[in-house]
Amino acid sequence: MSDASNIRTTVNHSQESKYLKLSGLEPLIVTPESNFINVGERTNVAGSRKFLRLIKEEKFEEALDVARHQVEGGAQVIDINMDDGLIDGKESMVKYLNLLMAEPDIARVPIMIDSSKWEIIEAGLQVVQGKSVVNSISLKEGEEQFVQHAKLIRRYGAAVIVMAFDEVGQADNFERRVEIAKRSYDILVNEVNFAPEDIIFDLNVFPVATGMDEHRRNALDFIEATKWVRENLPYCSVSGGVSNVSFSFRGNNPVREAMHSVFLYYAIKAGMNMGIVNPTMLEVYDDIPKDLLEHVEDVILDRRDDATERLLDFAESVVGKAKENKIDLSWREEPLQNRITRALVKGIDQYIVEDVETARKSVDNTIEVIEGHLMTGMNVVGDLFGSGKMFLPQVVKSARVMKKAVAYLLPYIEEEKKNNPDAVSGGSAGKILMATVKGDVHDIGKNIVSVVLACNNYDIIDLGVMVPPEKIIEAAKKENVDVIGLSGLITPSLDEMVFLAKEMQRQNFNVPLLIGGATTSKAHTAVKIDIEYQNAVVHVNDASRAVTVVGDLLQKETSETYKQSIKLDYETFRDKFKNRAKHKEYRSIEDARANKFQIDWKGTDLVNPNSMGIQVIDDLDLNKLLPFIDWTPFFRSWELHGRFPDILTDNVVGEQATELFADAQEMLKEVVEKKLLKAKAVFGLFKANTINEDDIEIEADGKNYIFRTLRQQLKKRDGVPNFALSDFIAPKNQGLQDYIGCFCVSAGFGTAELAAEYEKNHDDYNAILIKALADRLAEAFAEYLHKEVRVDYWGYAKEEQLSNEDLINEGYKGIRPAPGYPACPDHLEKLTLWEVLGVKEKIGVELTESLAMWPAASVSGYYFAHPEARYFGLGKIKEDQVQDYAARKGMPIADAKKWLAPNISED
Repeated sequence: MSDASNIRTTVNHSQESKYLKLSGLEPLIVTPESNFINVGERTNVAGSRKFLRLIKEEKFEEALDVARHQVEGGAQVIDINMDDGLIDGKESMVKYLNLLMAEPDIARVPIMIDSSKWEIIEAGLQVVQGKSVVNSISLKEGEEQFVQHAKLIRRYGAAVIVMAFDEVGQADNFERRVEIAKRSYDILVNEVNFAPEDIIFDLNVFPVATGMDEHRRNALDFIEATKWVRENLPYCSVSGGVSNVSFSFRGNNPVREAMHSVFLYYAIKAGMNMGIVNPTMLEVYDDIPKDLLEHVEDVILDRRDDATERLLDFAESVVGKAKENKIDLSWREEPLQNRITRALVKGIDQYIVEDVETARKSVDNTIEVIEGHLMTGMNVVGDLFGSGKMFLPQVVKSARVMKKAVAYLLPYIEEEKKNNPDAVSGGSAGKILMATVKGDVHDIGKNIVSVVLACNNYDIIDLGVMVPPEKIIEAAKKENVDVIGLSGLITPSLDEMVFLAKEMQRQNFNVPLLIGGATTSKAHTAVKIDIEYQNAVVHVNDASRAVTVVGDLLQKETSETYKQSIKLDYETFRDKFKNRAKHKEYRSIEDARANKFQIDWKGTDLVNPNSMGIQVIDDLDLNKLLPFIDWTPFFRSWELHGRFPDILTDNVVGEQATELFADAQEMLKEVVEKKLLKAKAVFGLFKANTINEDDIEIEADGKNYIFRTLRQQLKKRDGVPNFALSDFIAPKNQGLQDYIGCFCVSAGFGTAELAAEYEKNHDDYNAILIKALADRLAEAFAEYLHKEVRVDYWGYAKEEQLSNEDLINEGYKGIRPAPGYPACPDHLEKLTLWEVLGVKEKIGVELTESLAMWPAASVSGYYFAHPEARYFGLGKIKEDQVQDYAARKGMPIADAKKWLAPNISED
């Protein structure tokens, strides 16, 4: 009895001491009686644009202030992350930690060393003092690496955060969270001998009330998994990022604060003892109004099937109350300049006319309001955008306020100019001409760049779309512009840009040239355009970079040095590019055809379509398209990068993405309810066979048409074929009847008119938004119609049951390639497609001289049904295929080269 008693006493004493103990200069012991431990994450380059900028600029002393402010603000642990492609993460981590360790007011708290790269984590562990936390390890790369890293962390004497992630993926339900946590715990405790009190599980906080059924239990699953971990995995802690749970209600702070408080109330009761929480975004649980509390708890705890809808409806009333009771309008009592600046930064146009009128009465000349009050505010916008504290959609909203103010002031300026011309000065930073080149109709990116530049005090002359080179040159001379910006989406636009550069050189222009658009690249700019023009040619791939580039080009003291550096950079790039090309081997077109993709056609079941011939959809109900929208490219068009819906909870862009998404949903609802856009389609299924290896012959309305395809010529390893789209259609000489589909859809009818109306009201934000939404609806229409064809009209996949995510990931049987895209980059085939379907006559979608579709929000292409049909990229082709293609098309080789130029090898 005595021995047993002694053993029991030892065990109890051991259990009492098994608390998470961390330290900086001061200890932090996490006991059951401890309050929630808050982790500060503003010293994370992925979570703070300001911190990232300071580290990039090596302003480490200033970066220490970020850490200091977190500690002063109550953070008990600070998370430090240096994962960014443009900085040396290892060097930055070591340097920053060494400096931080010398600051007692910061170093008193424990450090969380955060990185996805082990070498950075280990470098931090080697210099940090006290007992730190590693964030993080997981089973994502398998047990061997997990064990190896855990052993090293234990040797360094640190605690560890274990993500609920394994080889299969991220845990997104209760069962997966428990499964991964238990497996991780067993390995760490039993195999690695890791102290269980030094293990912290991050069980993944995901948003609720997204409208998607699979997200309903996100909060409850986390809470229940937390309870399970604390009850079944002794001595461990549980952490998480609390704000993720409420991302669906970005912009509605009262609801978000209540959601955070409710989530924390139940999560802490379940055993969550640390995490990332913004104290300013918390309501006291007992202070939450009872009706709001009920609605929020219904969502967090998944207590009702209609909980999300009820909270959404109720949130409207909360917003109203917030505006009445909670929104602080004390800024309206601040000095005039502060009010104008705030209106511009926040995108609030409600009071701007009132404020600029007050400003106008305080100056001698109205222009002083623009050059003084408004530009002071826009300079703040520019600084915030440049430092990553504002994002593109916010800047476009700022421009809307600016334009409204300027529109109000212009009549006064014009009147003053008549009476006293000398009273009007010119305070512009420069004059920039913007144009989408001849034959191209896409302008979303160009418009965004124009807005951002205008926000930085540049005068913008926007010539619109489909602008011929002579008009660009004429306007540039007439307006005496400082920079010319060219945009294009389709591949023929690249040739237009080369031609314009040549013409500018011939006419001795001395104006820098900016190149942008989806098909443009640094490679094409350096190899094809830069060599044709002696002045600066710069490829600009996003709006934020445009401001810096233009500023450097027009800075009098340093512009020549900058231009020379760009020329040298592009020359070096050209040399490397051409050297790379020389190392690639190509097959002759005959050898490539001999190495074609082989299909056992005799063993293939070729399904006869249920509905042959051409069909037209005059006005599709837009509601049918909503489930098919792929939102990820929508955010990308606004330079918010991330995969939907994860982007809504992104640490960096999540708030802005959610606000943008809410605006998009509001506009989309209006578009659908009021039928502001019209969706039309024409499509057909036809008999088809491959002839002459690379041609597809089809029969439509008693006539034969031929689609010409192009074949990969890059020499590949043995056994890997050289694809052409014709490989997926049965050869005519095998005596089998195959089929092909053709289509054109558009959701763009009405877009131009709506955008023009917004622009007339100085509202670039909504003008761009409607175009972006029309593009998404057109792509959704293409996806919707393809599904209808697979399941019904053709019926070769009538049993198909795919989610929207499956469709986005192209998990369906068959393909729908489009002229101008990687598998068939030649736009010329659109002419045949238009002739076969009678696209212009039947639904009104036209082709420009460069074969862009108008309206711009249109998609066209083919349907291939064979189960082995796949998407591929043509890559570079050789001169012999260009000649062969020209002969097959019956066109001059020079014309073929023009259309195929981006795909012709330089070698």
